[in-house]
Amino acid sequence: MRTAFPDTPLPLAIAHRGGALLAAENSAAAFRAAAAAGAEMVETDLRLSADGRLVCLHDADLARIGGDRRRVADTDLATLRALLPGLLTLEEAVAASQPLGLLLDVKLPEPAILPPILAVLAAAGASRRCVLGLRETALLAAARALAPDLALLAFAADPDAVAQAREAGAGWFRLWQAEADESRIGAVRAAGMRCVVMVGQPRSVALPGYPAFPVGRVDADGLRRILALRPDAVMLDDPRLLVAARAVTGLSPS
Repeated sequence: MRTAFPDTPLPLAIAHRGGALLAAENSAAAFRAAAAAGAEMVETDLRLSADGRLVCLHDADLARIGGDRRRVADTDLATLRALLPGLLTLEEAVAASQPLGLLLDVKLPEPAILPPILAVLAAAGASRRCVLGLRETALLAAARALAPDLALLAFAADPDAVAQAREAGAGWFRLWQAEADESRIGAVRAAGMRCVVMVGQPRSVALPGYPAFPVGRVDADGLRRILALRPDAVMLDDPRLLVAARAVTGLSPS
């Protein structure tokens, strides 16, 4: 697995939604704040607008972030920009994230979404610093066939689907904080993949065994427990927490 960060401390700090506790989520301001905070990577979400533009939005609709119940897929870019002036297209996100790594969380399962994403990355010369995050095994395999050298991250629903993800071409594997333990991280590494721990929990009401924090949030005790497992990266809304914790623990470059 190629990486643009061979000499950075582990775990890498990935700013979730660009650094959602630093500035508006998935915005250029968040990217800048994440870079200033010492993050190595920013993560942003990708959806398609009604007129076929790749836009950096997490939710399928605009209710939470824009106070409008229209779906992103039913709304053209001009209208999205009127509602969300800070909205980034993929092209803008690639430019705004430089020189950081960029993790793209692709929210759509159709293989047809892949060629336009790859074309943007190739045109910008950004493929080497990007990781493509995909949820479906078939989509991972399709991406690997189209882009043999691109880093792929498996957002698998099953934390034990390591072999399937690796066979499909993933080089990174996401575990939720409550799923991460020595055995699972060991399985990811044994398969030749890097392990990313996502802090918080995936539901509005915490699942049994999950921390009582929303996605992207973590407390000091939770972060200490994660660091003890020595994952390759941690994704969180405020990368300052991880950067400070790394300094205290004295973690060395990979």
